[in-house]
Amino acid sequence: MTSNDDVLSLVFKKNEDIEYELNGENIVTILEKQDHKIQRFFRKLKLKIPKYKKIELDKYGSYIFLQIDGKKTVKELGEDLELKYGEKAYPLYERLLLFLNHICENCNYIEKLN
Repeated sequence: MTSNDDVLSLVFKKNEDIEYELNGENIVTILEKQDHKIQRFFRKLKLKIPKYKKIELDKYGSYIFLQIDGKKTVKELGEDLELKYGEKAYPLYERLLLFLNHICENCNYIEKLN
């Protein structure tokens, strides 16, 4: 069982293979390459299959994603989020940890360093 201190001291970095775009409002759109052999086959048949699946993060997710640098801890990310959005970010660490866990474990956009 990990303690709260252990969880708050976790550090994440972006996956080096992840591609993303940033719009004028600092909203992140993740570009997931669709390069499976079946997709390539259908493209050869001239079917319109996009090369990338685009996933747009909301303003909170975008802000946190851009803060992930391989140095900041979860506690520091939470403090940054709270400074930027105040009470709108609450429940702060519950939401933050859920988001970080999802984009780490399910999406592989980020990885744990410690």
